[in-house]
Amino acid sequence: MEPIEYDLIVIGTGSAMNIVEPFLHRNPGAKVAVIDKDEPGGICLTRGCIPTKILIHSADVVREVEDAKRFGVDVGIKKVDFEAVMERMRSLIYRDINMIRNGLSHSKNIDYFKAVASFVAPYTLKVGDRLIKSKMIFLCTGSKPFIPPIKGLNKVGYLTSYSIIRMEILPASMVIVGGGYIAAEYGHFFSAMGSKVTIIGRNPQFLPREEPEVSALAKRELSKYMRVITNHEVVEVRKALKGKKAIAVDRATGKKVAVSAEEVLIAAGRASNSDILHPERAGIETDEKGWIKVNEYLETNQPGIWAFGDADGKYLFKHVANYESKIVYYNAVLGKRVPMDYHAIPSAVFTWPEIASVGMREKEAIDKYGKDGILIGFYKYENTAKGEAIGAKDWFVKIILKADEQKILGAHIIGPWASILIQEIINLMYTREQDPEPIYAGMHIHPSMSEVVERAFFSIMPVEQYHRMMEVSELV
Repeated sequence: MEPIEYDLIVIGTGSAMNIVEPFLHRNPGAKVAVIDKDEPGGICLTRGCIPTKILIHSADVVREVEDAKRFGVDVGIKKVDFEAVMERMRSLIYRDINMIRNGLSHSKNIDYFKAVASFVAPYTLKVGDRLIKSKMIFLCTGSKPFIPPIKGLNKVGYLTSYSIIRMEILPASMVIVGGGYIAAEYGHFFSAMGSKVTIIGRNPQFLPREEPEVSALAKRELSKYMRVITNHEVVEVRKALKGKKAIAVDRATGKKVAVSAEEVLIAAGRASNSDILHPERAGIETDEKGWIKVNEYLETNQPGIWAFGDADGKYLFKHVANYESKIVYYNAVLGKRVPMDYHAIPSAVFTWPEIASVGMREKEAIDKYGKDGILIGFYKYENTAKGEAIGAKDWFVKIILKADEQKILGAHIIGPWASILIQEIINLMYTREQDPEPIYAGMHIHPSMSEVVERAFFSIMPVEQYHRMMEVSELV
């Protein structure tokens, strides 16, 4: 069978689609093959960040109503309609999925394949019963939930962030295996819906990618609504009289803990999808975990084949994939040589309270510049007028600066609107100087929550002073 030749082959309908339209605009007669084995739109839309945030908004509303009496508003929750919450989420995401499917199916320049793609040779793929080839291929294959090798797990059955999307009935109780952002977000959601939730994380620190003081406060706050167990490894899942039982071992003492629940949710991280693609048949290099290797321009070792988004395994966030898609457009389509810059990768955890971070953590900054080489800025929400108005307690902003240049190295926020408040800092970190001067010089609306960011920059101190302050604080 002779392969069908295309000007561009795209595997995955997530952030790779950012490039297809401008590519066709520059090449009006080009022919593009777009392949996705799943619903179109990419993981973020179909099973990841968008459905999750739709669900979490309902959880946020529950918590706000529960807290309303503190502000003189005496209301109650008559019922949390889990089925309605789930149906709202599905209706919203499928509106967009169907729109994308319709656009792909009716484009005269695009052949859309809902099928598994796998390499059979360099630059040649098998899609269904067809062979296709191109000198330019974009691998935007996403990732999948990592399933740890827990005894009995496959036999008993479990949920993942994928299967949750299809849930119709709220479980009365749930064990979440994992202590990262997926566990924190779904723990918030299911506990607000009415489930009795237990999170079991293997790392000594809950949310291990966050600053220790951020993680400690998050654990304390979430523990008001659920049980959070850290430094425990789930080693077995068994059937129980009513549901399932997870057996976890304390990694410090070896003592076992058993937790029973109706359902077990695995939220232990992400794994590469590249195995089904068989990149080795195309001579494409992968690392020991299967992530596709790329250079600083996001090109694989095979010229003309590019990988980005989750496929390269670097930073598994949709906004990173979108940013990487711009770099691939410059390099693959425009023929430029623009390197990818990861110095200020932002992230947010949409739990209760919200968390956001960008750039370096304190330990990273000290490792690079030494304790005397950095300064810490710190300010609590509650010490602003708006913070007092919303009844803030212990939420804060932490800034990390390079001492000699006053260059912004990182920022960490825990509290309402953290993902919005941090954007002011993110944007400055993408300037050449990473200079905080616009924050010092600019007007901040009073009273507004943005003042907590401004005041963190005006409250700069040496590292040792910061830690002395934290030792006497009741924060953690």
